[in-house]
Amino acid sequence: MPAPPAALPPPPATPKGRGTVWAIAHRFSVDQREPVDDGWGTLEQAVREEALPPATRIIEQRVKTILTGNDSPDISFDVSINPYRGCEHGCIYCYARPTHSYLNLSPGLDFETQIFAKVNAADRLRAALSSPGYEPLSLNIGSATDAYQPAERKLGITRAVIAVLSEFRHPFSVITKSSGIERDIDLIAPMAAEGLAAAYVSLTTLDGGLARILEPRAALPERRLKTIERLAQAGIPVGVSVSPVIPFINEPEIERILEAAAGAGASRAFSIVLRLPWEVNPLFQQWLEQHFPERARRVMARIHDMRGGRANDPRFGSRMAGHGLWAELIRQRFDKCVARLGLNTHRVELDLSKFARSPRPCADNAQQSLF
Repeated sequence: MPAPPAALPPPPATPKGRGTVWAIAHRFSVDQREPVDDGWGTLEQAVREEALPPATRIIEQRVKTILTGNDSPDISFDVSINPYRGCEHGCIYCYARPTHSYLNLSPGLDFETQIFAKVNAADRLRAALSSPGYEPLSLNIGSATDAYQPAERKLGITRAVIAVLSEFRHPFSVITKSSGIERDIDLIAPMAAEGLAAAYVSLTTLDGGLARILEPRAALPERRLKTIERLAQAGIPVGVSVSPVIPFINEPEIERILEAAAGAGASRAFSIVLRLPWEVNPLFQQWLEQHFPERARRVMARIHDMRGGRANDPRFGSRMAGHGLWAELIRQRFDKCVARLGLNTHRVELDLSKFARSPRPCADNAQQSLF
């Protein structure tokens, strides 16, 4: 088994509510920095500041476009909308962490504390859907961020986006691990009744203690199950994402998670094995050493087994499911449990034919006026 990266620092104490405090350098970094005492006590001050819980900073951003195309055959949607960049939920395993590198920010601490809010997202979406050349495509909200992370409570960007989709009768799916989606049931349920909306809730574990360190600012498992129940009761097709599957961490829970989700009203399910692209690999290995030192080598050995001897396999066709004996065993367990519970028996087809280039009046004009 390949050894952990040589540059892996000792696991630091992580404050409550953060996935990591490691401001890991990103892959484009050209500068190396180290603290130096300049005689004015700045080094002592820096040490004191580092001991404080890192605060979240929301940076308002005006974007030129809001629709991002997808060229991966492993993903079922054509375009995505991410109302935020970065995510305060702080999930240590998040494959989107390396996107902060393009902003010259750390995929570690910065990803969960420096949140970019695309405040003109609804306007940009309306402009895109109004374009004479636009044709409706399968669209997902929240593929590289959680659209209902804490900032959404105040900013309402995701709600404004859904209001625009409702105006144009444009179908969409949304995936989240936040109970905040319940606020928008009034918009999503009428669209679902017309075959225009579906929701997925990510449920990684049923263990509240594990959830607190794995995805520290996301809703607790029992709260997510309640969200699945409320979405289903509102007539919204709701599925569960048992992702990522981490060997010897949450992998033993696969069947229990599916059973709980089905009991709450989920009708569909999918799963992705852990991916460790770029800087996520050392961040995750440090997390393992901090919280599960006795299992760390065994976990990484199984990940390498599923990824052709590496920590990550970026190839289309295998990057989501992995390959080899362990990946096949996980897949069989998942598929058998899904069949036993009657999940995935009906395909949710969202109706692209109802798209209206001339939008209908929106019931959420008050929210739209914010943007």
